[in-house]
Formats: sequence, structure tokens, C-alpha cells
Amino acid sequence: MRNLKSLAVAITCALAAACGTKEAASPLEPTGPTGRVRFVDMITDTTKGRVNAILEGVPFGVNLVYGQSTPATLPSPSTANYSAVYAGNRTLLLKRTADTSAVVATISFTVTSGQDQTIYAIGGAGGTAVTSLFVQDDNSAVAGSGTRLRIVNLSPTAGAVDVFVTAANADLSAATPAFTNVGYRGASTYLTPAIGAYQIRFVPAGTAAASRAGAVVATTSVTLTAGAGRTVIIGDRNTGGSPLTTTILTDQ
Repeated sequence: MRNLKSLAVAITCALAAACGTKEAASPLEPTGPTGRVRFVDMITDTTKGRVNAILEGVPFGVNLVYGQSTPATLPSPSTANYSAVYAGNRTLLLKRTADTSAVVATISFTVTSGQDQTIYAIGGAGGTAVTSLFVQDDNSAVAGSGTRLRIVNLSPTAGAVDVFVTAANADLSAATPAFTNVGYRGASTYLTPAIGAYQIRFVPAGTAAASRAGAVVATTSVTLTAGAGRTVIIGDRNTGGSPLTTTILTDQ
């Protein structure tokens, strides 16, 4: 977090005419109870979608494009999956990278001590408002060689989906969905598959077994190693609508 704070100071000094020697306490360098926070840009508007994320005056992510998360995209070595943030009520400000006077969204949220959460910025297509979705994450240690996998549905075009986690090109007509009826703005429970490589396919919820192969709306692959945690997002393309996209986040 000291490295992240140093980055914040460097950016602030570069943008300001002068930089004082005394600084106020930052929510990114907490001295009390903390939770961990991750922000993901899923804004479906190429004008609004390239943003700087500012957490109570401190740069939290710079020039984020669709599908990117922070703090993981900050320069090395500040590439953790989450940032520790002081518990309490917080505000995240999104500004256009190309015009930092233009505010894309103001996101108010609460940090709970000991809890991990991901903040998704969504919407924007066709001039719609940019809104947010908050999802609590479970990154507790996985026993032995276990893994952890979950799905987040951020595609209004897809609607509710059934999700299949199988070996590559497995017969979907004979497969059992890992998750059923995951609706838009919904997050699945966690699956704990064995280590290995998997193909993940999304079909409209309730699709008949014989029709699944021809109804796949998105597909991706993931390899899970011991202790790995992944979140797989299904979303619209970066300007909204089809073809649908997938984004894989590293949780742990």
C-alpha cells in the first residue's frame, strides 16, 4: 500500500502547481479496520468508458478501459487484486480520461471491516446512465488443492443464463449446468471444481438440452490451479449489445 500511496502522491504532484509536504490521511493507507475493494470498468460507452477512478482524492485507477480492473492495472509492484481501504462510507469518482473535468459517475459505497467487495460500473450504452453494482466476494483460503469459481452476469442482452463448466467441447445435451438462471446484475454462488482446464459456456436460461449447443451466447476457457479463485463476467460488447463478451478476474 506504501507503493500505491507513492504513486498517488506522484500523480497528484505532477498535476498540481505545487505539492505540500504534509498530507492528510488517505483511505488507501488506513490505520484502522479495513476491508478490501476492487473496481471494474464495465461501462458500455466508448466516450464515457475510458475513465480515471479516484477514491476520495486519491488515484485508484488510471485510463481504465472496458473490462479492466483496479488496483490490478496499476503499475508494478502495485498490482494486487484488491486494495485495503479504511472501513466506513466511501466515495469513488469516475472521470473521463480524455477530459477530467467530465464526471462520468459518483459511486457511494460502504467498506465493511474484513470483507472483500467488487464495485462494477455498468451501463452507458445509448446514452443511458452509468450505474454501479456491488458484489461481496469470498476470498478465504481454499482447503488443500481446491479452487473457487463464480459467475457475474452484466449482460442485459443475454438476460438470465444457464452456465456450463465442462471439459473442452463436452456434449452440452448431456451436461448438467453448474449454475442456473443467473440473471442480469446477478452473481452466482461459488463452485469449487477440481484443478484443471475448463470451458465455460453460457446459454439462455431454460434452453432444452438438445438445443443448448446451438444456443450458446458466449464462451471462454479458464485453467484453475490449487488455491486459485476466479470470477467470470458475461457482458455486452463495449458499446452495448452483441456479440457478448467474457472477462476473467483473478480473485486469488
